[in-house]
Amino acid sequence: MSTTTVETSAHAPEERPMEPQGKVRRRGERSPAASLLSHGILTVASLAALFPIAWLIFLSLGPDKDDYLHPGGIWGKMTLDNYSFVLTETNFFHWLWSTLVVSLGTTVIGVIIAATTGYAVSRMRFPGYKRFMWVLLVTQMFPIAVLIVPMYQILSELQLVDSYLGLILVYCSTAVPYCAWLLKGYFDTIPFEIDEAGRVDGLSPFGTFVRLILPLAKPGLAVAGFYSFITAFGEVAFASTFMLSDTKYTFAVALQTFVSEHDAQRHLMAATAVLVAIPVTAFFYVVQKNLVTGLTAGGTKG
Repeated sequence: MSTTTVETSAHAPEERPMEPQGKVRRRGERSPAASLLSHGILTVASLAALFPIAWLIFLSLGPDKDDYLHPGGIWGKMTLDNYSFVLTETNFFHWLWSTLVVSLGTTVIGVIIAATTGYAVSRMRFPGYKRFMWVLLVTQMFPIAVLIVPMYQILSELQLVDSYLGLILVYCSTAVPYCAWLLKGYFDTIPFEIDEAGRVDGLSPFGTFVRLILPLAKPGLAVAGFYSFITAFGEVAFASTFMLSDTKYTFAVALQTFVSEHDAQRHLMAATAVLVAIPVTAFFYVVQKNLVTGLTAGGTKG
């Protein structure tokens, strides 16, 4: 028995490990066809996003107001005269000042109110705190057309019509409810142990909020600030109703002055729109580091 077994095992062929039939793809590695397809889709999407901007800049270089009807003729007569006219012959810098005052004022006041509100609801359990957040949400249900008349009457009684403060308060009524919900969700992701550590160190609730919580909430604050800024920067209905002086128009309202019932100076409108985009681009560049993080951080609680 033992001899036969030894001879059989001696003559048995050696087993070799199976060689892979093809290249083994690592986890997360895509095939060349998938990479080519994804890059192609991203390229098309980028071109679709950049085309309106490039088209607007191109139209702003045409010297005549009807060049948009025949854009091919702009190539031979491109000029920067439209920008020169807007900067020197219009109230552009008054519009810029008004827009920055209103937008930055809305951003600062709105974020302060929304941050304190969101933190209070996230950490404190006072009577009716859940209903309070739902009341804030209900205020977003009313269309602007319904709110304009009562808001105008309130501002008129407070003598805030045609004033920056009045328009800032109106915009805060729109930005604060959304930002409060946003920041409440973000504060929920910050461990409660940090608040307890602040109390152990002798900090008051407000001191804990300012010195410990706000530095951790920079991404959420960046998103709330960006939303408040964009809301005030591009709003038209409230600004055109409550601001009566031409020098106090915001950019969104000022653009309408280039189009009247009998005339449309679209070349000047295009040049102004390009100049208007510069402050928004600069503000976005400042907050873009925290923007993506803040948009996704409040989505889960833990």
